[in-house]
Amino acid sequence: MTTPEDATAVVRLDLRAGAAALATTQAVRDRVAEQLGRAGLPEPDYPLFLVTDTPAGLTDHQRQYELLSGYRAVGETRILVLLVGSSPGSYAGGEEAYLPDRRLVRPTTLRASTTGLVWAGDLRSARTALDRREPDDPAALAVLVDLLSVPDVFVRVLEHLRKLPDSIAAPGVRLLEQDLPTEVRDRAWRDALTRFAGEDTGAGDPVDVVPDSRLPEPLRALVTGRDSRGQAHRRPDGQANLAHRTCAESLDRADEDLVALRSFPGLLHPARRDALEADLHQAREDLDGFRALVERALQGGGGAAAPTAEATARLAALGLRVPTADRAGERVGEGLRELAGTLLGDGLALRSVAQHFTALAGRVEPVPGTALLHRLADHSEESVTRGSATEYAAPPRTPGAVLLTAGAAGLLGGLWQWPAVLAALVVPVLFVVVALLGANRLRTGRRAARWTMGPRVAAVAGAVAGAAVAYAADPPLWLGGTGLIVGLGLTAEAVRRLWRDAADSWAAGRGTTALRTALDGLDGLLAELVREHWAAEERLYCADAARSVAGMLRATAAAADAQAAPEPLAPAGAGGSGPYEDDDWLSAPSALETPESGAADGDADDGDWAAAYAWDNTPDRNGDHDAGRDDDGYGGDPAPYGAASPAAYPAGPDDAPWESGEGDRAPRWLDREIGEGGPDLVATLAGDLRNTAMAAMAPYWGAVERGQAGALALARTEQRVHELLSAARHHLWHYGVLAPPPYPADHRARTTAAGLLGTDSLRVAELVGRETDRGAVVQLSSPEQGALLSRDPGAAQWIRFAPGTLQGEIEAAWRKSGSPVEEALWTSSGRYAGLIRLTPLRMGVVDTVLPRQSTGGSARTDADRAEPSVHAEFREEDRW
Repeated sequence: MTTPEDATAVVRLDLRAGAAALATTQAVRDRVAEQLGRAGLPEPDYPLFLVTDTPAGLTDHQRQYELLSGYRAVGETRILVLLVGSSPGSYAGGEEAYLPDRRLVRPTTLRASTTGLVWAGDLRSARTALDRREPDDPAALAVLVDLLSVPDVFVRVLEHLRKLPDSIAAPGVRLLEQDLPTEVRDRAWRDALTRFAGEDTGAGDPVDVVPDSRLPEPLRALVTGRDSRGQAHRRPDGQANLAHRTCAESLDRADEDLVALRSFPGLLHPARRDALEADLHQAREDLDGFRALVERALQGGGGAAAPTAEATARLAALGLRVPTADRAGERVGEGLRELAGTLLGDGLALRSVAQHFTALAGRVEPVPGTALLHRLADHSEESVTRGSATEYAAPPRTPGAVLLTAGAAGLLGGLWQWPAVLAALVVPVLFVVVALLGANRLRTGRRAARWTMGPRVAAVAGAVAGAAVAYAADPPLWLGGTGLIVGLGLTAEAVRRLWRDAADSWAAGRGTTALRTALDGLDGLLAELVREHWAAEERLYCADAARSVAGMLRATAAAADAQAAPEPLAPAGAGGSGPYEDDDWLSAPSALETPESGAADGDADDGDWAAAYAWDNTPDRNGDHDAGRDDDGYGGDPAPYGAASPAAYPAGPDDAPWESGEGDRAPRWLDREIGEGGPDLVATLAGDLRNTAMAAMAPYWGAVERGQAGALALARTEQRVHELLSAARHHLWHYGVLAPPPYPADHRARTTAAGLLGTDSLRVAELVGRETDRGAVVQLSSPEQGALLSRDPGAAQWIRFAPGTLQGEIEAAWRKSGSPVEEALWTSSGRYAGLIRLTPLRMGVVDTVLPRQSTGGSARTDADRAEPSVHAEFREEDRW
């Protein structure tokens, strides 16, 4: 059984004119391919054919029906025939004397279970009794064909026809169409494309890096896995670890010597300084050896290209351990697709997403070892010497506590009366002696170390102050002696701190700190080199694929910009084709027209009724094309942009304007509700475009996973993007705004009719929930044809239908109003809602015949059509 999900489109054919062109299997397949190709759809697996014909054409076009019934496809072929006009013999001349013809003759080809007939004898499109319309009024027929072209409606109608005798019924309809004005839809489509593509501000602009927590697992492993391996980069028995350990041990011995030098014995004996200098000299030599090994590792760690397996082997020979990739790059394509879906789902424009992918490529791409060579200069011998000189450029600053201690020691040692006041000089002299001894002990070549003057000055000042106090207070001798002893203790503590700071400063100047920093920096370079070799091939592939995706996203944005750019209007009457060009039945003359009505046989110009309803983009209607634009630049251009002007090709069922100079052309069974666009219109269309882009890129992700994301895959994806953008435009113009595009949804509920159209869904709920009585619909049958219909009210089949996107709103309105709700059909189209009644014909009205041969209906005349029994060439016994 064919379901709406199986069928992607309904192929429309009109056999009232031009049927002779469909006399071969190849001609039929070419016509199907042409129609589906314009809509961007593939060859159908479950073909659905909507055929427009006349009752007389059922036998005239036997060959065409046989070709359609035998159309080769994977699944079954279903045919719905829309018959327009009365049966042969119902009218006789201008007097319109009714000749009751109780038969509708059909060939046995159309008796199959997969075929149904809908007979609309009169489309009843006149709104008043004085308005005389043709039985196959083009405007009404266009709407009816457009409605039956919705796959959901097509399948449901065919299912209900199967329940009726002979699978034939006369329709009755009541429709409500909700849509946008052409200029509003055009402007919203253009704004959505612009928002979807984003602004082209330059690929080099900075972009916020996607946090690691938001990266999909395959990409997060490649970005952060190299920094969280938790294992050493040097093998314990390797050259690199031996050279590093030797240098580190020399520096450790130098640190031990420095501790000894900072003590009082270090101030008094020069041996400890000599030991420190010897260890520092050895550490420099060991650091030079380690630096040479690091340089060899960087030079062998990959050239201008990415690290290779050979480079990894050379690193292993130097004693460096490169961690295994642990299958980190197996799902790169899946991760890139998930990241693209996440960013597009957040509402980012294509160009912004492309910048994120470019930034990701920069983060994940491995850096070759030669790119790190320039950083060796930061840890060279000259850099170490320069750093040591900087450390030793000035004497260490004396802490305030030392100055206070020196001043207090001088004060306590100066509490003497004459002649013992000379003892006050003991503390200042000790500070001077220590300064001379320490500066000489830390001499560099012929230059003595600089010693701070603060403690000496403080000691002298303290001694003077103590003598002044003693002169004024006349303290006893025991107090002076006690003060001198305490002052000497404070002097020892101050001297210890001064020597320690001076030794530290001198050692830093000799390179202890700079050497340790250089060793750690060189080891850090080795660790970074090893990290860059981790999963190098997988990361390089991920970076290339991310840049390829970024290029494809920018190409998609360029395609969207091309769609958004309005094209010049085509000259009126110019031929052309586009994604909205409709079938031949729109430009062909009606088979019901007679010479009396003004259409002669073979006069295509006089019979082209669609020309009367073509788009009118002349200045008289829309104003000057440039001067008549609104401030936003979209006014005055009702043509679907990215395609030729609608005036350049025949108007379609959904494109024909309803207003003309002769009054309202909408049939009386159709009500129209035109909105001006809701607040969510542009955002929703932009979201549809994102889904379209993800659908277009779906085959590309497979190429990424297979490692074939090259120029060919990119070109194919760009072509598919162009096709799906055109298909999205085609879907919008033919199925309206409410219907989501036929691509994978983003699992978010589509907004309401008020948000998209600016209309209310209550009117739809009232119409679809109306009681199914005979006054609810308009029967599309002439009064004469009404005598052929069944009189049993319960025999009719009813179909309630409404856009699926409004299901929640409509069902809520039904529950609120308490209306009885029967099973409703929720359609994929968002334009039409309403009721369809299928009334069966009376018994004996339909004759199924087995024609003896095809008669070639194209050669028949109007006079011939008045006698179908002659040209059908069947015998009485051939009736089914």
